[in-house]
Amino acid sequence: MKIFDAHIHSDVGVPVPEDCLAKMNSIGISGGSIFSPAPISPIDPNGVSYETRLKTILEWTTDYTGKLFPVLWIHPFEKDAIAKARDAAASGVYAFKMICDCYYVYDEESMNLLKEIAKLGKPVFFHSGILWNGYVSSKFNRPLHWEALIEIEGLKFSLAHCSWPWYDEAIALYGKFLNAYVNRPELSSEMFFDLTPGTPVSYRRDLLYKLFHSGYDVPHNIMFGTDCTSNSYSSDWAENWIKIDNQYYDEFGVGQRIRELIYGENYLRFLGVISKDFTHVGPVPYNANTWSLEQANEALH
Repeated sequence: MKIFDAHIHSDVGVPVPEDCLAKMNSIGISGGSIFSPAPISPIDPNGVSYETRLKTILEWTTDYTGKLFPVLWIHPFEKDAIAKARDAAASGVYAFKMICDCYYVYDEESMNLLKEIAKLGKPVFFHSGILWNGYVSSKFNRPLHWEALIEIEGLKFSLAHCSWPWYDEAIALYGKFLNAYVNRPELSSEMFFDLTPGTPVSYRRDLLYKLFHSGYDVPHNIMFGTDCTSNSYSSDWAENWIKIDNQYYDEFGVGQRIRELIYGENYLRFLGVISKDFTHVGPVPYNANTWSLEQANEALH
């Protein structure tokens, strides 16, 4: 089973991809996303210029195709954000990263940028949930705000940290996006869960239980991530979260095929590396038995 880490941050400095990959490989992880450093924003004047952000992730990933994937962190308020998104896509960036630190995802500047990213055929990794940045900013990151993206044609996006502490809200939102995507895939966005920690360990079982027992078809839209830093990748941290999640997958009866999707294939489909080769099961209002883990294990065996 190939494992990819969907959520790795980078710092400005000398790239050490061989060192990072060696630490990942030591615990069975094949590679993952390399997010650029943060952009300059109204509440982060110490952010990094577009040119340096792009240079950083390309230096990390250029010689490691299929292992390390460049992701540009972009802010809708930065000058010429749409032009920068186009240039980044042309330069080989696989996806974009956004954190709503001082804006709502449905604000005009954000929506215009996201519509352009969708046209470029690139997905977006979003932070979601409480934001530990020292500012009054978590109000921008309640998952239901992302309902506005349902009408952006062809956009794939993920909500990281399962929107801690609002993961119930995130699961409900996924049900709505799933329903729209099943009924009008040519028009709607597709939502993914990024299981990168945000939930404390004591809440992890509750999160995963609800995710797999919601009645929503979830196996193809969950991704594994760690929130590690590429320059000092913590194999101990990553290995511990794999162990924690696997113990609950064992308890709930999450089969091997579903784990292969969660740990690697969903991420590759999100990035556009592999194509969709399945049909989602659409939710039925007020019927929690529309999709079940038992049926999915059997169908995906």
